Formats: sequence, structure tokens, C-alpha cells
Amino acid sequence: MPMNSTESKTVSQVRDYVSRRPGLRGYLLLSPTLMIVGTLMLIPVLGMAVMSFWQQTGHMAFDMSGTLNNYVEALTRDMYRVLFLRSLAISGLTTLVTVVMAFPLAYFIAFYVKRHKMVWIIVVTLPFWTSYLLRVFSWKVILGYNGAVNSGLISLGIIGEPLTFLMYNPTAVVITLTHAWATVAILPIYVSLEKIDRSVLEAATDLGDSPFIRFVRVVLPLALPGILAASVLIFIPTVGDYVTPSLVGGSDGYMIANVIQFQFGRGSNWPSGAAISLTAMTLVAILVGVFVWSARRLSGRRT
Repeated sequence: MPMNSTESKTVSQVRDYVSRRPGLRGYLLLSPTLMIVGTLMLIPVLGMAVMSFWQQTGHMAFDMSGTLNNYVEALTRDMYRVLFLRSLAISGLTTLVTVVMAFPLAYFIAFYVKRHKMVWIIVVTLPFWTSYLLRVFSWKVILGYNGAVNSGLISLGIIGEPLTFLMYNPTAVVITLTHAWATVAILPIYVSLEKIDRSVLEAATDLGDSPFIRFVRVVLPLALPGILAASVLIFIPTVGDYVTPSLVGGSDGYMIANVIQFQFGRGSNWPSGAAISLTAMTLVAILVGVFVWSARRLSGRRT
């Protein structure tokens, strides 16, 4: 059915409005994908939110009348509090170590590699070509009681018996997670460094800045978006990791995700697991929001 003049004029006005706003046009192009992803994420979260107010009365039997006991337990039980703090500490340390180790390599690729940068990027992503479990097990072999590190040190005569502190503790979890998420840190930092206008660096040099001062005043603030992206991309998933602590952490390296996995698995206490999950998600969201806000304010003051 053909449009009348009024409808045609309205459509033309909408097109003109959208064409003058590239950002809005981008959101309209992404809207179908955002709707699908948002729906697939929202439904499970809403289901967990409803379930978190139930009460377990038996094996896979629940009282659906509604209660806050699961949240009270998640916030007040000493074991959960310790695991929350341990998870945040391990994830925070992992994020810091990974970003600090990833930055020099990203800087080298961005500023010193003149040819075949794609080859370097492919090499950086090589760990992602193997299974995550395989990478975790490889560190278990390396750091184990009879692993490569202990065997090498004994063969060199540096130690007389295997070191026991290399495995089944938070240190082993941090080492394994750092290796597993290094690529995720390198790529966004590299993109931020690659986008820096080299003429800005030349101008800073002409104004008398030393290489170190130029790095602190120019390179680091301009690379901050990549550093923030890398930090968020590492911190959020490592808080919820339960595979690595289970394999290399031992009882001293267990994190809050291990409790959640137990509650949804052998414990069969889904309401408690849902309440702990949502509490952890809320806490992590608050911390990430404060971190990003603080970093942006600091960057604004520096510039």
C-alpha cells in the first residue's frame, strides 16, 4: 500500500534526523543484536533473581513463598565473606600482574615492529588456540611436586627436595590465570597504543620532554582506555572462575565461584547459589564502576 504525503514526509524527517547523528545510526544497526544478547542474558538473570528468594526444603524441593534468608546468609556467613575477599584479592592481583606484563609487549608491537605486525598478533593469540583446561593442566604439570620447575631446580642442585609452595595456593591460581588471560590484556592495550598520533609524540620531544616524561605525560594517558578495557575484561571473569582454583588452588586457593558451583551441583541448593551469585555480581559491578570512574577522573586531571 503506497504511503500518503504525510507518512512520506515523516519518514523523510526520520531519515534526516538519523543521518545527522552517526552514533544513533550505529545503535540502530546494532539494535537487533543488542536485543537478542540482552534477552538471552536477561532471562537467566531474572530466573536466578526469582529463585534466590526461595528456600530449600529438601533435595530439589523448594519453598517459593519468598524469603531473604539466602541473602542474609550470603552476606553474614564468615566462610562466604572470606571467599569473597579472597576472590577479589586474587582477581585484582591477577589483573594487575597481567596488565603490567602485557603492556611492554603491546608497546613493543605498536611502536617498534614496523613490518609483519599481523604475524606478531597471531603469535600473541596462540594460547587461545588450545583448550583452557589444557593450559591449566600444563601449569599443574609445571608447578607440581614432581613438575618441571622442581625437577629442574633439583637437577641443578639448587634445592634438595621439591618445593611445596608452588602448588595448591593462591599464588598458583594467580600464575595460571595470568597466563590464561594475557592475550586479553595485550590486544586492547595494543589497539590504544596503535591509535596514538605519532606527531603528538614528536611534539612532546620537540618541547624538551625526555622519553620517560613523554611516556608518562602522553603515552600512558592516551593508552588508558585500552588499560581500562583490559582490566575490566580480566577482573570480571577471573572473579567467577572456579576451574582454575579447583585444579591448582587447593583448599587455600578456593574462590567464591567454587561455592556457587557446589551449590548448583552436588549441594543441590539452587536458591542459595543464586543468592551468592547475584551478591557477587552486584559487588563486582560496584567495584568495577568505582574503578572506571576513578580512572577517568584521574585521567581528566592529568590532561
